Amino acid sequence: MKIDRFSEPQILGILKPADSGVPVLELCREHGMSSASFYKWRAKYGGMDASMITQMKAMDDENRRLKKMFAKLSMQNELLKRCVEKNRSAISTTGDGRKSSRRSRCFYHTGLSHFWA
Repeated sequence: MKIDRFSEPQILGILKPADSGVPVLELCREHGMSSASFYKWRAKYGGMDASMITQMKAMDDENRRLKKMFAKLSMQNELLKRCVEKNRSAISTTGDGRKSSRRSRCFYHTGLSHFWA
């Protein structure tokens, strides 16, 4: 993950003088940054104060947490569906309408069912 040179409060401190009329190139030279970074920050943080940035970070963290939770639950749901399908195919109906599994039919036909009784 990329480490930023400037924190959000520092970025706000750089953007405020530009709003009051200080030339962008002068600000960029003073802080040792490119004008592209300045305009990117202005697009992202323009008109925000520190409390709004804190709130935005909290919402991003919550969104990230919920996405992870959704992915985990989706995977569990898919595994449960596969398990149910596998179990459903292992159970079939006998000629008289009763349901039996392959295992019980196998034991019955091989004569091993008396061991399990």
